Amino acid sequence: MNGIVILLVGALLCFYGIRSLHLAVLATGFGLGWLVADLFDASVSALFLFALVGAVTAWVVTSLVFKFSAYFIGGLAGAMAGARVADVVQPGDNDWALSAIVVLAVTVTAAFLADKYRARALLWLTSIGGASMILNGVGRTVGFLDFFRSPTTAWQQVLATTAWIALSVAGWAVQRRLFAEKLGIETTNRDWRAGHVNSQR
Repeated sequence: MNGIVILLVGALLCFYGIRSLHLAVLATGFGLGWLVADLFDASVSALFLFALVGAVTAWVVTSLVFKFSAYFIGGLAGAMAGARVADVVQPGDNDWALSAIVVLAVTVTAAFLADKYRARALLWLTSIGGASMILNGVGRTVGFLDFFRSPTTAWQQVLATTAWIALSVAGWAVQRRLFAEKLGIETTNRDWRAGHVNSQR
């Protein structure tokens, strides 16, 4: 059951995250709390507690610093991606120090990218973060796919990383198609067509 919850929240973020600022904030906060707690094999109740605290905290902080919301959401999504990277590169038991360094580095990088490129960066970050949550949920729900959550051997790392990349690209493609106008893609294409027609007159 707990795997299905994180899978659904991940799917929402991966394929629909750019649609609503509030949705992105709550989903990334929830996912970050969950994935960070999961790095250290927390109990199910602790996972839900961390996830809920993460969602509420993210929403409150973003409401207080709305001017920097893109920066903050980018940082949250980056932290989720960092938690996933930390889990993939550390087979077996995770080291607190190395995990913290990886998560912090990806968080800061993602925050600056989101602040600089706004919707385009958030499109990628929500897709990547949502994909990591989906894989965590699949690993918890389907017994023989547990390595998607925490790969331990080389082939599992390769397969889990490939699945993560494929899901991220799929999420990016779906969101880009669904929310082209929000991303300014439709306007750009329309303007190009209009300019092309005018140039032929």
